[in-house]
Parts: sequence; C-alpha cells; structure tokens
Amino acid sequence: SYKVQPSPDGLAQAFILGEEFIAGEPCALVLGDNIFYGNGLGAALRKAVAKAENGEGASVFGYYVDDPERYGVVEFDENKKAVSIEEKPAQPKSHYAVTGLYFYDERVTEFAKQVRPSARGELEITDLNKMYLEDGSLNVRTLGRGYAWLDTGTMDSLYEAGEFVRTVQRAQGLPIAIVEEIAYENGWISKDELLESAERYGKSPYGKHLKDVADGKVVLIPNEY
Repeated sequence: SYKVQPSPDGLAQAFILGEEFIAGEPCALVLGDNIFYGNGLGAALRKAVAKAENGEGASVFGYYVDDPERYGVVEFDENKKAVSIEEKPAQPKSHYAVTGLYFYDERVTEFAKQVRPSARGELEITDLNKMYLEDGSLNVRTLGRGYAWLDTGTMDSLYEAGEFVRTVQRAQGLPIAIVEEIAYENGWISKDELLESAERYGKSPYGKHLKDVADGKVVLIPNEY
C-alpha cells in the first residue's frame, strides 16, 4: 500500500502523511532515486536501526561530493562531530552531503509537525535533521572509500548509475542487490522459498543466480563489523 503526496511540499511531509503507518515507532526514509553500494553497508544500517530503536535519536549518512552546494551539507568540528547542517548553501562549510537515507526514533512525526515551510515553500528534511542536531541526538556517519552513493534524479545521473551497476556486475560476475538473496542471507526466507523464486524466473540469469545461492555456489558470510 502507499500514500500519495498531493503536491511537492517537501520530504519532511512524509512523516506527517505517514503518521498512521509510523504509529509512534522508529522508522526509516529512503529516497527512491538514490543508490547505495558498498561492502559492510548492511552492518552500518543495522547500527542505525539499533540507535533508533534504543531512543538514541536520528542517523544520517554523509558522503564527500565535489558540488556540495547542490545538497544538504553537514559541518564537522575538530573532533569530527557534526555541528551544523545547511540546505543548498551558497558557501558550503564542508564537502559532505547528507544522503537520501535517514533513520529516526519515535519522535519523528511530532518533530515533523513543528517544521515550517522554507523560502521555497517546502518542509525541508534538513530542518527536521536540525531539530535532532540541536537536541544533541543526530548521529552522522560518513560513507568513505569503498562506498558509492548515486543520486539518479536526472537523465545523465540515471545513465551513469546504470553504467556503474553494469561495471560492478561485469567485474565481479555477480549481480548486486538481489532481494531474494538478501532475504535468504538474513534468514527471512527458507531455502525452499528461495528455490521457488529461482523456478519462477526460469533459465534467466536472475533465476540461475538464485539457484546458485541455494546450491551454495555463492558463499554467503554475514558481514557483522
């Protein structure tokens, strides 16, 4: 099921529109045109989930970019602690953009209701993150070497993302982000259910990969660090 945002009134509005779904619990928001890739990403996400579930505020991810003025930018002090966040600043205080992946504790809906429209008439996600920052409960993790973050919001960037995925898959010989494989690795589906999915895709490369996973030809070792 889904709920439509009737007009482009900002990302923070998602928590108001989705209040019934969130139901006073921790939650996550991911932008549909963002791609995240990197070894150990699952472990980083699990840590963010744990912080939200333990009432330790919000978690966001910073990524080094050449054109920070296009994004929400996080500033760090000499102790590498986040001290400010600005939306599309003319004079960025760092090169670290806040990516489109956010984890929040159970207070997010009430915080979102306090956000006021910006100059462009939107409820900015940056203003929501500022509330957690001022509250002392914004956790910022940087995604460094070994991670790729792709924002595919334009035709050019969508093409570049496709080339990136193609290059990685050809180099490794393995497809990335296979949902059934991820579910099997985490124990969410059984081997029989994995094989059922493999049969559904037949002799396609996708189906063959799922069968290889089920047969143990692709070794799955959970990444816990």
